[in-house]
Amino acid sequence: MYLNKFSVIGFRSLQDVRDIPVSKPTILAGHNDGGKSALLDALGLLVGSHNMLDDDRSYVRSETPGEEDTFERCMETLVIGDFALDDWEQHEFDLPPSVQLRRRVDAGLNLSLEFWGPVPEDSRLTDLAQYLLPDLKALAAELGVKPDSPRPRKADFENCLRAHGRQHSKGEGWSSAPSGLQRRMPRLLIFDGKAARPDDAVKTALNGKFQAHMGDVSLQGKLQAVEDEVKELLRIDAKSLCDHIKERCPDLTEVFVDPDVSFQRGFNGAPLRISRIKGATVGLDRSGLGSNRRVSLAVWEWTSELLAAEETKADGPTPPVEEGSEVEPPAVQTIVVYDEPDTHLDYHHQRKVMGLIRHQAAIPHVSVVVATHSMNLIDGVDISDVVHLKLEDLRTIAERIGAKESGEVIDVHLGRIAAALGLRNSVLLHERCFLAVEGDTEQRAFPLLFRLCEGLSLQAAGIALWACFNNEGALHLARYLVKQKRTFRLVVDADSRTLPKSIFKDHKLREHFGPDVADYVTFIGETDESGADSVAELEALFSDDLWATVANEVWPKNDGTWLSSDFAELRKTKKFSAAVEEMLQTGSDAGPGGKPDMMYRFSMALTDAQQVPEQLRQVFSQVRKLAE
Repeated sequence: MYLNKFSVIGFRSLQDVRDIPVSKPTILAGHNDGGKSALLDALGLLVGSHNMLDDDRSYVRSETPGEEDTFERCMETLVIGDFALDDWEQHEFDLPPSVQLRRRVDAGLNLSLEFWGPVPEDSRLTDLAQYLLPDLKALAAELGVKPDSPRPRKADFENCLRAHGRQHSKGEGWSSAPSGLQRRMPRLLIFDGKAARPDDAVKTALNGKFQAHMGDVSLQGKLQAVEDEVKELLRIDAKSLCDHIKERCPDLTEVFVDPDVSFQRGFNGAPLRISRIKGATVGLDRSGLGSNRRVSLAVWEWTSELLAAEETKADGPTPPVEEGSEVEPPAVQTIVVYDEPDTHLDYHHQRKVMGLIRHQAAIPHVSVVVATHSMNLIDGVDISDVVHLKLEDLRTIAERIGAKESGEVIDVHLGRIAAALGLRNSVLLHERCFLAVEGDTEQRAFPLLFRLCEGLSLQAAGIALWACFNNEGALHLARYLVKQKRTFRLVVDADSRTLPKSIFKDHKLREHFGPDVADYVTFIGETDESGADSVAELEALFSDDLWATVANEVWPKNDGTWLSSDFAELRKTKKFSAAVEEMLQTGSDAGPGGKPDMMYRFSMALTDAQQVPEQLRQVFSQVRKLAE
């Protein structure tokens, strides 16, 4: 079985978190206590490697009248996964190619594995795993069904009874999963970077091989036969106990015991010892932190070789199957989990870990989930593979760019737009305010002007600056940010609304931001409340005197001195900025290399915040407040 995504309800802070992808890789990012470790443990609960405790149950508001302000533990915990089944599993368990399975934990911490499908009208068929083989035979005979196999096993009787239940169902719902399906759950290899214990890493790596050996058909048949025989003997032993309980407690209609016997949980570890001098071995718990981290990284790398070797074996030629022998099932999915693998690692080794994760994720039967704070790891994958977790009112909220929005825009496409605009994943996830501008001119000038006015950089203020470059896709990204309730402001030249085919026309902006365009868009150059003359663009906001002063310093005139009247005359032209650029290029040997270069060098020459027009100072002040 291959797990594609999962949802969690009622597990610690994960009161209701939906559709977490299991990808190649999936990156879980967010603040401390945001729910990353809880999500990894919930994944372990689903596939059967984590034990549920009472403290794991979420707190919910009391439903008792008059006690609505108090909290109590939820009554059940659910982890629901969307799985793809291989051909062998579909045939073995008589299930469709795609199925939803859930791990349910009730208030008494009793675990059950259930699948979504037709619910039989006969309630006896909803939980077939509880019956012994003689009971299944009797039930099949009563209902007039029998397995197709000439030598039917318990699973064959379950399948034929399940098929009968589907034919006589009363709609869809949750029913007990078929016996043996638990063994096809993905295996989880968890590497905890926070603990820095190579012994644990060795145990995790070898435990994966232990499970693979236990799944070998040549061994599994023998082990399974012994395991089933022990289970059956224990059930027989327990039957007299159940009968005795029912005799002493006549109010109980059913009492049964389902012994849990598994040889697969028999590997306890393999302590690692090292030596720097021949014959002088020591345990790693007596070694330094640096040695622990390097050895752990080496173990993780070695695991990649094991996983790749398994894939090569799985893809190799299939040996001939002798008549009457068991057909070997395909390898199950392996989900490699890294919990903060970058802890205690320098930049070089963080890059090495990212390469290791990419290598493992490229193996076909392997998926990787990484919980991290590292910007290097977050920025090293596609934004659609990043899940951002944050805590709001003691509940974990999952944010993800990776699903369709009402059939209109695919967020993966938005992620590509963000990358094209120079927005890293870490910026999209962590910055407090997004300031969008028209193009390269503003993108180069605004950081200088903002620092001059506010006394700190845009980045230090928590503001991400990006240019739309007249790209309508950028407005789609802006709309997405607004929908996700991220603080956003677009600053545009006033004349951009009148340009042919402009993406900043009023009706186009209303399509993206609704009727309250003014809440998200500021037009530079519009007439202010004082009644000052309107100007059309950023460059025209600056006075003629200031232009002349800066021009004489940065672009000396070939035959004299620049005067404020030279620039005043250009305001009569249709495009002030273009006229200034041309005048400086033709009148000075040091003329600017384009409009972006002109405004960058102009902004660099300013020394006082009062030189920045009032309208721009107000914009910068407002944006900084939005980011607080």
